[in-house]
Amino acid sequence: MLERKLKTALDESRLLILGAQVLFGFQFQSAFQERFVELPPFSRSCLAASLVLLLASVGLLIAPSLHHQIRFGGESRAAAIRTATFFAGASLLPLTLGLGLSTYVVFALLFGAIAGVSIGVALAVFSLLLLYGWGLVIRVPQQETAMPDEKPTALATKIEQLLTEARVIIPGGQALLGFQLVAMLTKSFGELPFVAQLCHAAGLCAVAVAVTLLMTPAALHRLAFGGAETARFVSLASPLIIAATVPLAAGIAADVGVVFWKITESRAVAFGAGGTALLTLLTLWIVYPVLRRASLERR
Repeated sequence: MLERKLKTALDESRLLILGAQVLFGFQFQSAFQERFVELPPFSRSCLAASLVLLLASVGLLIAPSLHHQIRFGGESRAAAIRTATFFAGASLLPLTLGLGLSTYVVFALLFGAIAGVSIGVALAVFSLLLLYGWGLVIRVPQQETAMPDEKPTALATKIEQLLTEARVIIPGGQALLGFQLVAMLTKSFGELPFVAQLCHAAGLCAVAVAVTLLMTPAALHRLAFGGAETARFVSLASPLIIAATVPLAAGIAADVGVVFWKITESRAVAFGAGGTALLTLLTLWIVYPVLRRASLERR
């Protein structure tokens, strides 16, 4: 039962991140569209705020997979389910607020500020009511059941969960990689300072490495092990998934900086935004799970 509940939690994170993926990709692409120059300063600020919110949402949705692999060593634990539940719930607020801000920017440009505010607020409130309100209203009291943490997780379950976690993480990289390739062919990209273009190119390479690392476990499982359930595959694949998040964080941070450069035309703001994004993601994905695992081992 514990394994099934954790698998369900991971599948739910995968479903949520697919929705965030579309908006996340839009935020990166919007700064390079032809009509971006028509946006007033307030709408540009809204785009920047929306990018930050969606970055937070994607980061929170990826975090449970890293906690499962680093903090819990790939074992099915009740604490892993609680962690996935917390991060999934926390990710919905920045996701809905980012949706509202993105909607405002587009509709304000097309139909005016009043229409933009009305539709943006309406969509954000509608999403919050469905994603939070409905669940809280019909919430069933949860009874604590004894779920022994000491029971080792079956090898087949570990492999299934590991591959699911790769599928949870990879959409964020796919959305960004597609944007990075297309953006380099736009006129707006050619107008960026050389340093910004170099940051973008480095970010593209980093995300390409991350996506390749995330695809490797599936290829390895099929080509090297013929789909067999072996402990050696888990020992090889788990570090690949963890390692992939480092270049993924670097690639996301690089293009956060580029987009902020495009929005604010300030090098200091761009480097500050990119550095903050990198530090935040690495802390959430790597540092915090490692510290929690060390604390657990001391106890």
